[in-house]
Amino acid sequence: MKTLLIPTDFTQQSIQDIPALAQVFYPEKVNIVLVHMLKITDNMSELLMLSRRSVEYRQIPDNFYIRCRDIENKYSHVINNIAITFFYGSTVAVFNNFLEANEIDAIVPAHDNYELLFKNSIAPQMLFDKCDTALIKLPKTPGTLADVVIEEPVLTEQES
Repeated sequence: MKTLLIPTDFTQQSIQDIPALAQVFYPEKVNIVLVHMLKITDNMSELLMLSRRSVEYRQIPDNFYIRCRDIENKYSHVINNIAITFFYGSTVAVFNNFLEANEIDAIVPAHDNYELLFKNSIAPQMLFDKCDTALIKLPKTPGTLADVVIEEPVLTEQES
C-alpha cells in the first residue's frame, strides 16, 4: 500500500485530484495524508502547549471533512484512508522525520492557488525540494474552450 502526502489549504482544489492520483497506483490501494505546514513557534508557553493544540483543527471547515469522507467512500476501491494533519517545523531534518513516521512514499506538489492560512504557515515546496522523497504530479489535462453567453438583465424603471 502506498502513502501519498498532499499539502492542503482546506479547499476543493487541494483534494480534487485524489481520485486520479489513486488511480495511478491501482490495483494497489493508497493512503492519503493531507497536511498543512506550520513553522514552529519560539514562544515558550506555546511550545509547552503544542501537544494539546487544537486551534488549527478548529479552522478546518466542516464541509472539507465531509468532502474528504465522500471521496474516501466513493473511491474505496482505490483509497484506503484519508487523514488530515498539521506538520510543525521548518527544517528538512524534522520534515524527513515526519515523512518517515507517516510512511510517506511520494509527495504531490501543492496546487497552483495554494494559500498560507495562518501567520506561521509555510510554503510546502521549500521542504519538498530538499527532501529525498519522490515528487509526483498528474499530467495537466488540456481544457476545452467554450463559448459562454451571459445574458445581462434588462433594467427597467418601475413606476412608483
